[in-house]
Amino acid sequence: MSEIETTARRLTVHGVVQGVGFRPFVYRLAHRFALSGTVVNDGQGVHIHVDGPAAVLDGFIAALRNEAPPVARIADIDVCAAQALDSRETGFRILPSRSEGQALVPIAPDLATCTDCLAEILDPDNRRFRYPFTNCTNCGPRFSIVERIPYDRPNTSMRVFPMCEGCSREYHDPFDRRFHAQPNACPACGPRLSWHDHDGIPLDGDALSQAAAALAEGAVVAIKGLGGFHLAVDAGSQAAVTALRTRKHRQGKPLAVMVRDLEAARAFCYLSDEAAALLTSPEHPIVLGEQRPTAGLAAAVAPGLDVLGVMLPATPLHHLLFHQDRVPAALVMTSGNRSDEPICTGNDEALRRLQGLADFFLLHNREIVTRVDDSVARIMAGKVRLLRRARGYAPVPLPLRHPTTDILACGAEMKNSFCFVRDQQAYLSQHIGELTGAENFAFYRESIEHFSSILATTPRLSACDLHPDYLSTRFARGRKQPCRAVQHHHAHIGAVLAEHGVDGPVLGVVLDGAGYGADGTVFGGEIYRADRGGFVRLGRLSHLPLPGGDRAAREPWRMALALLYQGLGPAAFAQAARLPALAAIPGEKQRVLAQMLVKQLNCPRSSSCGRLFDAVAALTGLCLDNAYEGQAAMLLEAAAVRAPLSAVHSAYPLGCREQEGLWIIDSAPLAACIVRDLAADIDAAVIARRFHLWLVESLVTVLLVLQQRTGLHEIVLSGGCMQNKLLFETLVQRLEEHDCSVLAGELVPMNDGGIALGQAYTGGRTPCV
Repeated sequence: MSEIETTARRLTVHGVVQGVGFRPFVYRLAHRFALSGTVVNDGQGVHIHVDGPAAVLDGFIAALRNEAPPVARIADIDVCAAQALDSRETGFRILPSRSEGQALVPIAPDLATCTDCLAEILDPDNRRFRYPFTNCTNCGPRFSIVERIPYDRPNTSMRVFPMCEGCSREYHDPFDRRFHAQPNACPACGPRLSWHDHDGIPLDGDALSQAAAALAEGAVVAIKGLGGFHLAVDAGSQAAVTALRTRKHRQGKPLAVMVRDLEAARAFCYLSDEAAALLTSPEHPIVLGEQRPTAGLAAAVAPGLDVLGVMLPATPLHHLLFHQDRVPAALVMTSGNRSDEPICTGNDEALRRLQGLADFFLLHNREIVTRVDDSVARIMAGKVRLLRRARGYAPVPLPLRHPTTDILACGAEMKNSFCFVRDQQAYLSQHIGELTGAENFAFYRESIEHFSSILATTPRLSACDLHPDYLSTRFARGRKQPCRAVQHHHAHIGAVLAEHGVDGPVLGVVLDGAGYGADGTVFGGEIYRADRGGFVRLGRLSHLPLPGGDRAAREPWRMALALLYQGLGPAAFAQAARLPALAAIPGEKQRVLAQMLVKQLNCPRSSSCGRLFDAVAALTGLCLDNAYEGQAAMLLEAAAVRAPLSAVHSAYPLGCREQEGLWIIDSAPLAACIVRDLAADIDAAVIARRFHLWLVESLVTVLLVLQQRTGLHEIVLSGGCMQNKLLFETLVQRLEEHDCSVLAGELVPMNDGGIALGQAYTGGRTPCV
C-alpha cells in the first residue's frame, strides 16, 4: 500500500481518558492531521475511528501518546484495521457517549483550579468574575460528583443545573477548552453559594466577604468544598485555633493550613523545589515542610512540632476567599467532622453534625456524591511519598505488571482504604479513616458499594487482614465468598511490590505499631524474605511487654516502664521513681504496673517499633500520654532533628544477635544507656538522635548479614514508622552506601493506607491458593 493510499483504523484508548479533555484533544489533533473520522466515549474507554493516509495515521497515533492532555493517563492504545468510512462522510466528529457494555474506564480524580480558570475569576471583565464554581476540561470536580460512567453530565450531580446558552455554546465548540467539560457552569446557570448562621438560618450579604470577615474576627467557619466540608479558623489566632480544638475534641494533633499562593507558602515554611512543584501540581495535596521560626502561626497549630502541613487553594471558592480584603494570611483547614467521624458532605448533614462546632456555614447547592479528603504528601529521599491518598490521586488506578485475579481487598482497621482489582488495574480507594465507629464503617460500606457500581464489578474473591476482630476482616468474611487472609506486614511489603511491578523475592523491613502475628505475639518491627506468594521471618526487634494491652499504645509511660523492666529487671521500678519524666505518674499507678510486669498479667509481648518509640519518648519526658496516634513518635523525631550534630557523638551500642535462626535487634540495653544519659543531664534531643542512629545502624547491620546469606540486594521499606523522615532518609542513605537497591511507597502510602493494595497483590496472585 502506498503512503498516499487511504486506510482506516479503529483505536481504543484505555486509562484515565474521560473528564480530562481527551475527546476535544483528539478532535483538534485529527483536524491538525487533516483526518476524517469519529471519537466516542463508552464504559470501555475512548474509541476513535479514523481514515487517512497510512503514514499520516502513524503520526496521529504517535501524537496521541506524546501530546495527551497533562492530566490524562494513557494505559494503552489498541489499534486494529477498520472498514473505510463512507465516502460521503468528511471531517471529524465527536459522537454522543454510549453506555452499553461493562464499564472499564477509570474515573478521573478531582483536579485543582487551572491557571486559565483562575485568571477568569479574577478578571472583572470576564463573565465568570468571582464565580466560585468555574472549571474546564483541565480542572474541577470529577470523582466527587460522578454517580456512574461514562462520565457525562447526566451521570453527575451537575445534571440538575441545565446549561445556559453561553455555557452550552462553549460546551459544543470543539476549539473551546470547555468543550464537553461536564461540570461547566457560570453565574447564570450553575451552583451558588449561601451564608448561614450557626443554626443554619440564611444571612444576607456577599457570602465570601462575610466569611472572610467572620474568620478575621476569630469565628469557626464550616466551608463546603469539593469532596466535603472544612472547618476553618485564623491560623494566626491562638484563641481561634484553641476554640476549634476544644469543640472538635482534637487535642494536640497537628492541623493543616491553607495559604493564598506559593509565595505565601514559602513565607510560612521552607520548601524545596520538589516540594513547591508538588504543592502547585494539579493534585494540590497538603505538603509537609519545615515551619519557619518567623511564620507567626499560633502555637496550637502544630504543638511541639517544627513540621507544618501547608496547602494552596484547590478550588475557585478557596481562591476567591483568599482575595477578600479581611481574610487572614493563613487559615487552618481541617476536615469538617468531629474526631473519628467521616467528613460531612451534605448541607443538612453538616448543619446537624457540625452544630456547636461552627459559628457560621458557607454552603453551596451542588451535591457531593463521594467523600474525598485532602491528600497528604512529603518529599523524602528525593521522591514524593503520599502519606494519605485521597483528593487528586484517588481513584487513579495502578497498573499491575504481573497476573492478578479480580479481587476486593478490604484493608486494615486504621487509616483504612480498600482496593478493587479489575483487569490488571488496582483501584485503591480514597482515605476512609479509622473503622472504629458506626459512622466510619457505614462510610466504608457505602464507598465499596459505590466503587463496585461505577466499576461495574463484583469480584468473587476477597482479601483481608489476619486479625479476626478488624471490622474490615469481618466485612470480608461476611461476603460469603472465598477470602484469603494476608499477614499484616506481608501486605505492607506487597503494596511496595505492586507499585513497583516486582514479584520478589526481596528483603523487607516493616516498622509500625502493631500487626497480628502467627506466634501469639504482636508484630511490629520485622525483617522478612518475601515475595507475592509468602514470607519467611528472618529478623525482628526484641520483644517488649505491652502493659495493659492496647492501653500501652495510648499511654507511652507504660512502655517506658516496660523498657526499663526489660533492661534493668526489678531495679527498674526504683530507677523509674528517680526519673523526672515519670514523676508526673502517680506512685500507685506505677506500683500496679510494676506488679503487672513482674507477674506478666495482661502484658502481651510485642516486637512493635512504634511502642519502642513511645518508650523512648516517655523516658525523655517528651510524651507520657498520646493525645493522638503517633504523637510520641512524632515528638521524638522532632526532638532528634533539633539535636546539634556536634553533641551526637555516636549511636547507642548495638545489640544484634542470632537466636534459633532469627536475628534479634535487642532493645533492652537501651534502658541503661538512656538512664545514664539522663543522669548526666544529656539533652532529650541528643538522646532522641542517638536512638534514631541506633535503630538505623542495627537494621543495616542485620540486613547486610542477611544480604550475604540470601544473595538478595533489593530491600523494601514500609510501615507507618517509615513516615519518620529522619529515620527513613538515614536508612536509605546507609543502605545505598552498601549498594543496596531500596524500594518504598511513593504513590501508595507506606502506612496502613497502602495495606489494601498489598492484600490485593498477594491475595490475587494467580494461581490463587
